[in-house]
Amino acid sequence: MESARLVASLTRLVQDIGLAEELAQDALVAALEQWPKAGVPENPAAWLMATAKHRALNVLRRRKMLAKKHAELGHELDAEAGEQRGAAEIEATLDDDVGDDLLRLIFTACHPVLSTEARVALTLRLLGGLSTDEIARAFLLPEATIAQRIVRAKRTLADKQIPFEVPRGAALAPRLASVLEVIYLIYNEGYSATAGSDLMRPELCDDALRLGRLLAGLAPAEPEVHALVALMEINASRSAARTAPNGEPVLLLEQNRARWDHLLIQRGLQALARSEALGGAGGFYALQAAITACHARARTPEETDWARIAALYGEFVTLTGSPVAELNRAVAVSMAEGPAAGLVLLDALASEPALKDYHLLPSARADLLARLGRHAEARVEFERAAGLTRNEPQRERLLLRAQSSAERARYAAGPPRAQ
Repeated sequence: MESARLVASLTRLVQDIGLAEELAQDALVAALEQWPKAGVPENPAAWLMATAKHRALNVLRRRKMLAKKHAELGHELDAEAGEQRGAAEIEATLDDDVGDDLLRLIFTACHPVLSTEARVALTLRLLGGLSTDEIARAFLLPEATIAQRIVRAKRTLADKQIPFEVPRGAALAPRLASVLEVIYLIYNEGYSATAGSDLMRPELCDDALRLGRLLAGLAPAEPEVHALVALMEINASRSAARTAPNGEPVLLLEQNRARWDHLLIQRGLQALARSEALGGAGGFYALQAAITACHARARTPEETDWARIAALYGEFVTLTGSPVAELNRAVAVSMAEGPAAGLVLLDALASEPALKDYHLLPSARADLLARLGRHAEARVEFERAAGLTRNEPQRERLLLRAQSSAERARYAAGPPRAQ
C-alpha cells in the first residue's frame, strides 16, 4: 500500500508513471536491504518516502530535469542557487498530502489513450498494489496477457506525455466508467483476497472507499458513482463479522448481525437513494447495491427477501451477461425456491469457460448438494473448490466442510455389513 502512495507522489514530480514505479521499487528494495540490519524505523512510511524522494532528486539532476522545473517556476537564479531552490521545492512537493495524488494517478492510468483493459490492469497494479497474477485472476485471464497490457500501458502514457491531472468538465465522463471499474476491482480484492493468509485486505477496501467518496464529490450528478459508494459502504459494514476469532471465514447467513456497522449501512442506503433519485436504479453498480441493501435491511437471515434478490440478479444477468452473476442468481434462487432449483441453474454453468477455475462454482454446487443430502458428491465438490482457491482461510474452511460431508456420507451409509 505504501508503494501506491510513493508512485502517486513521485509521478507528480517526474511526470512519468514507469519511472515513478521504478523509483518506488528502489526505495522498497533499499528497505529490504537496510531494515534487517538497522531495524525497522519508527515511521516506515516516512522513511520510504524520504528514500524515494532523494532517489527522484538524483534522477532529475542526472537528466537535467531541474532546469525545466526552474523555468516553469520562473526561477532566475544561478545554477547552484537554482538547484538548491529546486531541491527545496521538490522536498515540499513530496511532503504534500497524497490523497489528491492518488486520485490524479487513477485518472492518469485510466486515460482514453489506453484500452479499457489496460486502464484497469495498470491502475490495479499501481494503486491497488496487486501482483500481475492477482490481476489476471480477477480478469480470469492468463498472467502473460495482463503483464503485456501493463508494460504497453506505461510505455504509451510515457510516449504520449499524458498529463498527471484530474479531468474536468466534458473530459470527465468518458473516463469515469473505467475509473469506477478500477475502484470496484480494487475493493473486491480487498474484500475477498485472491491469495494469501488473510481473508481480507482492509487497506485496499479503505483506499477504494476513499477514492469512491472523492469521486462522489467530484461528480455529484453521476448516479453510478453514488451506487458504487453505496455498494462498498454496505459491504464494508459486514467486515467485522466476516471472520471468527480464530480467523476462520464466517458465511453471510451465519454472521452476528449485531457486529455489522450500522453507520456504514445508513451511509450506504443514503448513497443508494441518491443514485436512484438520479435515475440510476438499473445501473451496473446500482443493481448490486440494491442486492446488498436487501441483506442490510434484513434483521435476521430468515427475513432476507431472496425472491427480490433473485429478481435483481436476473436484471443484472440481462445487463451484463456475466456467468458469475448467473452463479449468484442460482444461489439466490436456491434460497427462494429450494436447493434443487438452484442446482439446475448451477449445472447449466458447468461448461462455462470463464468459470473453469473459479472456486465459487464448485463451492456453491457443494453447498446445494449438501442441503439435498447428497453428501458424498458434496465432499468431492468442496475438495475441488479448495484446490482452486489460493486464499488460505477459504481453503481451510472448504476442506473442513469436505471432511464434514464425508462424515455425514459415512453416517448415512450406516455401519459396514458383517462378512
